[in-house]
Amino acid sequence: MHNLLLIARREYLEQIRKRAFLISTILVPLFIGAILAFSAYSNKDLMNAGKHIAIATTDKSLASEIIAQLLNNKDERSEFDSIDGATEAQKAELTAKLKAKSIDGFVWVESQNDSVTKAMYESLSAGDIVIPEKVQGALNKVLVRRRMAQRNISPGEADALLKDVSVDVEQLNEQGQEVKSNFLATFFTGYLMAILLMMTTMQYGMNVARSVIQEKTSRIYEVVLSIAKPTEILAGKLVGAGAVGLTQIGIWGAAAVVIAGSSLATGMMNSNMHFSLSAKQIAFFTVYYLLGYLLNSSIFAGLSATCETEQELQMFVPLVTVPVALSFALIVAVINNPSGAFSVGISLFPLTAPIIMMFRMGSEMPPAWQFAASIALMLLSIWGALWVSSKLYRVGILMYGKRANLPEILRWIRYS
Repeated sequence: MHNLLLIARREYLEQIRKRAFLISTILVPLFIGAILAFSAYSNKDLMNAGKHIAIATTDKSLASEIIAQLLNNKDERSEFDSIDGATEAQKAELTAKLKAKSIDGFVWVESQNDSVTKAMYESLSAGDIVIPEKVQGALNKVLVRRRMAQRNISPGEADALLKDVSVDVEQLNEQGQEVKSNFLATFFTGYLMAILLMMTTMQYGMNVARSVIQEKTSRIYEVVLSIAKPTEILAGKLVGAGAVGLTQIGIWGAAAVVIAGSSLATGMMNSNMHFSLSAKQIAFFTVYYLLGYLLNSSIFAGLSATCETEQELQMFVPLVTVPVALSFALIVAVINNPSGAFSVGISLFPLTAPIIMMFRMGSEMPPAWQFAASIALMLLSIWGALWVSSKLYRVGILMYGKRANLPEILRWIRYS
């Protein structure tokens, strides 16, 4: 145990003093803060600057009514030009203005006998989706009012009938309490936890592998083995690198609290966005970080012991990244039905469990037995991975100049 702690301390201090650790630990929060500042500036001064849109209709008064409906929104900052009774010549003129960028877009509505036969929005940008949605909503309300007027319904009664109703989304938590819920907040809570977990477990798993290869090629192991057993060296590396990851997550977590409480972050979120992490979520995140890190690092350590260079190690990386890619590919299915048989099944599979559990916790807290089963299966997998990796490690760290093929690796396991 003494040798294990010495090696873990050496691994921890060696990595935490590296320039890459200091730069990434400091720059990531600063980079996120800069993104929030730029987004807040963009939302305030760029996205809300408004656009110049022309609305042309073949109907004599339809364009004016659409614009009046659009301007009912007090936050609307776009400028609208009304062209009632438009002709094909005016349409060509609008197209020329659009090409000259004197307008940002135009709406063309053709109608006959109070019935719209064609409605189109044309702009230079394919990403302009806000204006068409606004115009569509305004056009439909205007048409409904006209149909009501034809049935002798007064404008006041029409407004009352067309009044929008907002639907609040609430979730019943584990304590049986009703709390506000929001899909975007749910999605990003689970997504950010999964991203953070994936980044750190993969990064420090690769750090363990690189450390094994670097020290193997420098022959330093021949000295270290004189004072410690191979299993103690491997365990010390796993503990030391894992502690580095927890340190970095702790620093990032503290920075996230500061950023989340700033005016930049609060200015970007509307009243329906509620980002929060419970003590249970933080505790399970820590548990799954440790388990995911130990599983990935054990696999990386065993593979790196069979490699001579980092280039050889890179060929094995896809084997470990496939479960990660699969987990992120299933994010929508998991969040939409977190308690379904499929979601439960892949959250119990050890290689996908850490990330899938982050998604499920962000949407709906799984029952205790599923956490217990998932953790038990991961512990069993870690034991198996450590058992195989330690056998490869004992032989592989002293093998030089010969690439290990599959029969050779199997012999190593039997010999050790």
